[in-house]
Amino acid sequence: MARTPDPERRTELLDQIVDYLAEHGLATLSMRPLAEHLGKSTRVLTHHFADKRELLSATMIRLDERHRAWLRSLPGWDGADSVGTIVRRTWDWQLREENLPIARLIHEIEGLAAGGQLPGPVPRLLSERSGFVAGLLRERGVPEPDALRLSTLANSAYTGLQLDLLITGERDRVEAALDQLTGLIDTWVGEYAGG
Repeated sequence: MARTPDPERRTELLDQIVDYLAEHGLATLSMRPLAEHLGKSTRVLTHHFADKRELLSATMIRLDERHRAWLRSLPGWDGADSVGTIVRRTWDWQLREENLPIARLIHEIEGLAAGGQLPGPVPRLLSERSGFVAGLLRERGVPEPDALRLSTLANSAYTGLQLDLLITGERDRVEAALDQLTGLIDTWVGEYAGG
């Protein structure tokens, strides 16, 4: 009789897989090298995940959970700071040397998803990102559907700026544009607070 996968052990395994992908990338993921890197057999992976598609889907969900928890742990989400300040703090946190592998992994996922190269549905960390930030805007008084529209615009600009910096390395130019974006976001939120 087959053992039922242990949810706690599965989560630990998913965290290890996220860390592996942050180091090695997603495009060339293969079950055997992954298992070897983790010091496991492929049977351990197939015990928890029926196939590579299920492993990827579960890993994307876990990455999303971790990323949201990290963002929510940054100071200011409780309303103490402006949205623009939170955006800037998020930027600084994501671009710390120790966090760059995860930022690069997320951008790799974005590229693969845009190219239709990810199996299954678009990962939650991409498709629901605007909803996540819209929640922060709603907490600051921006009504729906404006919160979702402004979140979509802010997220797209933020992602584009981060890619620009990672590709060109031109920090002064890109961060000047980021400062303008954070100012615009605070202006937008302020218009609703003042109205």
